[in-house]
Amino acid sequence: MRTAYSVKTVRAAERELMARLPEGALMQRAAAGLAVACAELLGRVYGSRVVLLVGSGDNGGDALYAGARLARRGAGVAAVLLAPERAHAGGLSALRGAGGRVATDPLRDLERADLVLDGIVGIGGRGGLRPDAARLARAARAAATVAAVDLPSGVDADTGEVSGDAVRADATVTFGAYKPGLLIDPARERAGALRLVDIGLRPPAGADVEALQHADVAELLPRPAAESDKYRRGVVGVVAGSARYPGAAVLAVAGALRGGAGAVRYVGPAAEAVLARFPETLVHAGPPEKAGRVQSWVIGPGLGDESGALAEVLAADVPVLVDADGLRFLTPEQVRRRTAGTLLTPHAGEAAALLERGRAEVEAARLASVRELAGRYGATVLLKGSTTLVADPDEGVPVRVNPTGTGWLATAGSGDVLSGLTGALLAAGLDPRDAGSAGAYLHGLAGRLAAGRHGEPIVASEVAGALGAAWENVVSS
Repeated sequence: MRTAYSVKTVRAAERELMARLPEGALMQRAAAGLAVACAELLGRVYGSRVVLLVGSGDNGGDALYAGARLARRGAGVAAVLLAPERAHAGGLSALRGAGGRVATDPLRDLERADLVLDGIVGIGGRGGLRPDAARLARAARAAATVAAVDLPSGVDADTGEVSGDAVRADATVTFGAYKPGLLIDPARERAGALRLVDIGLRPPAGADVEALQHADVAELLPRPAAESDKYRRGVVGVVAGSARYPGAAVLAVAGALRGGAGAVRYVGPAAEAVLARFPETLVHAGPPEKAGRVQSWVIGPGLGDESGALAEVLAADVPVLVDADGLRFLTPEQVRRRTAGTLLTPHAGEAAALLERGRAEVEAARLASVRELAGRYGATVLLKGSTTLVADPDEGVPVRVNPTGTGWLATAGSGDVLSGLTGALLAAGLDPRDAGSAGAYLHGLAGRLAAGRHGEPIVASEVAGALGAAWENVVSS
């Protein structure tokens, strides 16, 4: 599992470690790891050209000391000092002593560079880059491979927000611990490939953000035992579809069946379409309370304006997932009255409506938005998007970010598949946070598998079809 910590937590851990180390040792550890990562990016250090974009803080010092190590291995290293009078004195001296130099024509050096190190602003930076730094960052991106020191300059380390110009890196070498902004868009897409350098930092328990990996998801996924029957595996109730959107019902049922449900009970007007595709489905005209025993409900995909079943489903004493059209009729009071678990799965537009603000605001502040929604409704919230986030209403629980998503999942019906899949995991006994996290992980992986190695357009039914392969991929790793 990747765990990410706030700047405040990282700074406290750094102070505790520095108190036990000789002066400057921590920076040297960071610089050594950074230089190794740079050498791997270059492939061949001797004769290569490296440009350092150096700000005034310790981030610039890391870049200068790493540049000195590369210069000693035969690289031509030039430092562009954005604040010459405040450049790290020890790092600058080390660079010059190793044969590096201060750039007098930064743009010319950038045009000839093989690698550019972004050491402009560290994790304490706020707001976008200043105009002179932004110009250099654009020139670097156009000419060479860009590696960010700790995080891309101009992004918010704690939130992933980007409020102005920011570096767009091909790789980011971060020290001691991941920062939330490296895992959450819009900052994540500017970080490129991530590499964590161990500098001996030991943050306390209790991360702010965490990202599950294959092994973590494998531990969560239910597996039928020899004595299992359909009820032990979990029966999912699906209230979805309408005359206008029958396909939403088919896709939600597909996700539930491919998600390991022992059985699926479908309630709604699209029974004919569902049975034509999945004859194993148990169908009922409704209402939901008459449909039979279930261990979870999924409601919302393709409902249109049919809101009558929502109150009845929310009154059930089993976990409920509310998606799509179901969210339009939802109130915080309805959810807070529930005693069983509730999982809301909005995309950014639906989240914006629930929060009564613009979609762009939600997309720009994904972490704050998902936390606010979870607190307001007293429910677990899965915010779909470029980085899917899962937040618990308990503020002390880390927000989970899904690392497997792909832009090819931005296709009609994909969210319906996710709802059914996650509903199956709820029926199997996973709590809403684990079900949402594992569901998002499998869904993203299925999207990648369906799109193929080179990334080809996919449709939602192909995502559902790839869920079995995604499941196998995870449990066999």
